[in-house]
Amino acid sequence: MMSGRIPQSVIEQIRTANDLAEVIGSYIPLKQAGGNSLALCPFHKENTPSFTVNPQRQIYHCFGCHAHGDVFKFLQEYEHLEFIEAVKRLAERAGIPLEFEENPQAERSRRKKDLLLHIHSELAKRWHEVLMNEEAGKPARDYLKTRGITRGGAELFQLGYAPQSWEDTVNWARTRKFDLQAMQEAGLVAEKEGKCYGRFRGRLMFPIHDEQGRVIGFSGRVLEAEAKAAKYVNSPETILFHKSKVFYGMDKARREILSAKAALICEGQIDTMACHFAGLNNVVAPQGTALTADHARILKRYTSEVILCFDSDTAGQSAAVRSFDPLLESELAVRVLAVPSPHDPDSYIAEKGIGAFRKLMNSAPSFFDFYLTHLVGDHDVNTERGRREITQAMGLIARKAKDSVLLDDIVQKTAFAIGASAEAVRSEFHRIKVPVKRLSQISEPTKDVAELQIDPPSQRERWLLRLVFYERAFSDWAADCLDCRWINHEQIRSILSRAAQTGDSPEVLISEMDSSCSCLLSEVLADSSEIPSPSRQLQDLVTLMRDSYLDRKLAELTRLMASQPNLPEEELMCILEEQHGLQEQKQESLPEVPASVVA
Repeated sequence: MMSGRIPQSVIEQIRTANDLAEVIGSYIPLKQAGGNSLALCPFHKENTPSFTVNPQRQIYHCFGCHAHGDVFKFLQEYEHLEFIEAVKRLAERAGIPLEFEENPQAERSRRKKDLLLHIHSELAKRWHEVLMNEEAGKPARDYLKTRGITRGGAELFQLGYAPQSWEDTVNWARTRKFDLQAMQEAGLVAEKEGKCYGRFRGRLMFPIHDEQGRVIGFSGRVLEAEAKAAKYVNSPETILFHKSKVFYGMDKARREILSAKAALICEGQIDTMACHFAGLNNVVAPQGTALTADHARILKRYTSEVILCFDSDTAGQSAAVRSFDPLLESELAVRVLAVPSPHDPDSYIAEKGIGAFRKLMNSAPSFFDFYLTHLVGDHDVNTERGRREITQAMGLIARKAKDSVLLDDIVQKTAFAIGASAEAVRSEFHRIKVPVKRLSQISEPTKDVAELQIDPPSQRERWLLRLVFYERAFSDWAADCLDCRWINHEQIRSILSRAAQTGDSPEVLISEMDSSCSCLLSEVLADSSEIPSPSRQLQDLVTLMRDSYLDRKLAELTRLMASQPNLPEEELMCILEEQHGLQEQKQESLPEVPASVVA
């Protein structure tokens, strides 16, 4: 049992013992390219390798999507693990026993999470056994037959059945000696008037797994079409289960999504399962909620294209429209597959076959084409009001895309749809104001994207960053001799200031600084090409930057005197003394940079 906090010294030992190229090479093929290794990036769709592994620095960087980090970060992102899980796996790989510093609060939290995971796992097994083998599960088995779900399919998704009895889950927990308070915290038992009862009763049970395949919640479906109870009941929010961050079937689909370079999003569990049973495995479903920004970020890890598969009725089309914004904000390409009425994916595949369904998927229009068709169906293009509503709606959503080529295409299609000129529609689009989110509404990942769009540093300052971290002696010299005021770019100034204050290695800085700084540093250090005379280059570059800074200060003083010719003598003398001091600084030589020991 893991407890407490892992000492930093142990983490560094684990990092050193796991060669990054070997770890990454066990997941994706790497090709040697000079001192580095290259590969197609596992985190975004690309045809030309831009994923670089630097074995000297033990860092990776993708020049396409800006994914970057060390061996822990790679395992976290690729396997979708928490940091502690990545540390544990790499420790096991290197044969290093984990040592922990005591942290009672963290230990209690971890124990609680482990207990709830164990309860969910055991209850999933219990309900699965009821469905597959017990008399109480016969109604559910009969229902599955009507839906074309075989015994093998039920086993694949670990389907179960919760018996009708209000006390069944409570009695099971007591038999297994699971505390009823823990059962309530897991959302599996509820209490009313001092009496506990099972939350799920008389329902077909769909275990909900996290991306690592662990059961974290349940969704229960009634079997009788005329039942007055809610058709589906989901687990409540718990420390394990947050429905806005969960996709049903993601544990089975994530590798297929990476391979297919697209994700198909269905509305429910049965539709998702039907696709998997038919051999279409890059399919998931949101867990009883509209797509959220968290859902979009999860999808972005695996693919750059999403296909929304909703029913062709009004509710289904409205669901597609609601889902678009968070996907667009994550810069995902979106298409919409509308299954012909009266079908849903399950019934369409059963009647027409998976080949016909794949054709629908491959020919699914872009969201903008789908949305325009949707608007034209809702509004009368023969009326001024109808044309205005269509133009306003298309203009607003097109402006959000921030893509001038796409915008031009939408202008042309909208103009054709409403019988207006492209120039008139473009003019109306430009008049539309895109709503601006309040700062409190912007999530952290959105901030990260904004930070990545900061103006890039000059080649001179990028070169400085690489030289300072060329070897340890250079970093020490820069900490003593480089004044960070000489640096113009904010991120480079932050990186070198932090390094001077803490003495941290670039690998530690990459793992601990904010995303814009760590991304920039990993990108610069991903270059492993030889640097001729590095110590001389660092000396000359820092001297040049110092002189440029001093020249700017001198120019400011000169402008000040020219703009204020009647300065009091005392102020004028102060300015002249400052000028003299700056000129003397320019004449000073910086201490020699230690000669490089890097071969």
